[in-house]
Order: sequence, then structure tokens, then C-alpha cells
Amino acid sequence: MPKPRNPQKAALRGEPSYVWREGQQRRFKMILKSAGDRITGPILVDGCGVGTYLQHLGRLTDDLVGLDIEFERLQEAKVHHDSLVAGEGEGLPFQPETFQLILSHEVLEHVSDDRAAIKEIIRTLKPGGRLILFCPNRGYPFETHGVYWQGHYHFGNIPIVNYLPRRWRDRLAPHVNIYTRRGLEQLFMGLPVKYIERTIIFGAYDNIIARWPRLGRLLRGFLQWLEKTPLKVFGLSHFWVVEKETIPE
Repeated sequence: MPKPRNPQKAALRGEPSYVWREGQQRRFKMILKSAGDRITGPILVDGCGVGTYLQHLGRLTDDLVGLDIEFERLQEAKVHHDSLVAGEGEGLPFQPETFQLILSHEVLEHVSDDRAAIKEIIRTLKPGGRLILFCPNRGYPFETHGVYWQGHYHFGNIPIVNYLPRRWRDRLAPHVNIYTRRGLEQLFMGLPVKYIERTIIFGAYDNIIARWPRLGRLLRGFLQWLEKTPLKVFGLSHFWVVEKETIPE
């Protein structure tokens, strides 16, 4: 795992996608398939980082906004897209029923109040609009954000941490949340939504492939095949597509 550019900010906010490789391309295809004709906009990338997904979505529509809490990252994102807003997910600076599509890609785990962030997403979606959500799965054998130990953050893929009792796990990784299916369901409880897709996916393991191409591609193929089996519970990320329902008057 590459060393973060800014370790302190990486601990609080995670590291955005700086490059576009097969893993990002695979997820982008999933986004397009789930979005359907909503891909024409309006679209919000909630937690856009340095604009990697904005760049690719911007080739399909101009009706696109990126939001991030880190101003420095927005400055980098300007290279890819002009419509940018500094803000936080718990208080989106948009009117109700603004967007047809909202992308939250590995962001929810870093917010201070994930229930509030989900409520804001649903508030700003149009009826029939969709949230496409990627966030970390507690069943994955490694904590990919590292741990906090003896006063310092230690980055890397740390095994077993996510399988510890919650109070122990959260002491080692207070900077990032992790989700079970039931935990995610509780965030949407009472909101006017229906679930279009809920599954778990493995990663693309591009870093391993870069070092050991043959072994890495075998690993990727095998693990992504497991997504078709009950063993997907050990996958890297939840992938949910959630649609806002029309509220009867």
C-alpha cells in the first residue's frame, strides 16, 4: 500500500483515488449500469476527492457537481471539473430533490455522523433518483485503513482487526467505520427508499498485479468469482444501489 501524501488527513478522511486502473474501471462500469438514464444528471459526487470519478462522469454529462470537505483536494479536482463545492456530507448545501444520481464512493466510513449523511443524500435525491454506495465490509479479513497504536497511525492492510469485538476494533481504528449489512440497513431505517441491489464485491488487486502479474491476476479472478457464492461475505466493499421512493401526498 503506498504511503499517504498526508498521513494525518488520510487517517481522518481516507485517501482519494489518484490513478485510474482496472479496479476503478470495473467500479465505473457498475455505476453506469446501475444509473441507467440518470447518468445524464443532475449528478452529485459526494466526497469527490481529487476528481477521478468526476473526470470520467464528465465525459457523459455536464450536469455534474463534486463536493468534498477538503479544500486542497478540490483544488486538485479543478483540473478535471469546474463545478465544485466545499461542504460536508452531514449538511449538503443543496435544495431538496436536486439530484437524479448521487455517488458515494468509499466516503461514508469517514464522516462524523453516517446516519445524518444518509438522510441528507435521500433528502437531496429526486423521487426515483438513486444513490450508488460503496463502503467497507466488516467481513473483509483486513482493515485497509491501518490502525492507531501507541499514539501513531500505522497504515497498511492489517489482518484480523475487523473481526475483533466492536469496542476493541474501534479503539484500534477510531478514524474509520466499517459496516455489516444490518448496520447499513439501520442507516436507511424509516427513509423512503427501496433497495435495487445489495451485494459485496472484492477488490481488483492492482497493486499486487503490478508486482506479480501472473499471481495477481489469478488472485483477482478467483476472488471476483467468489462474488457469485456465499463466500462474498468476505469481500472488500458493500455495493448498494438505493432508490428514493415517491412519497404519497
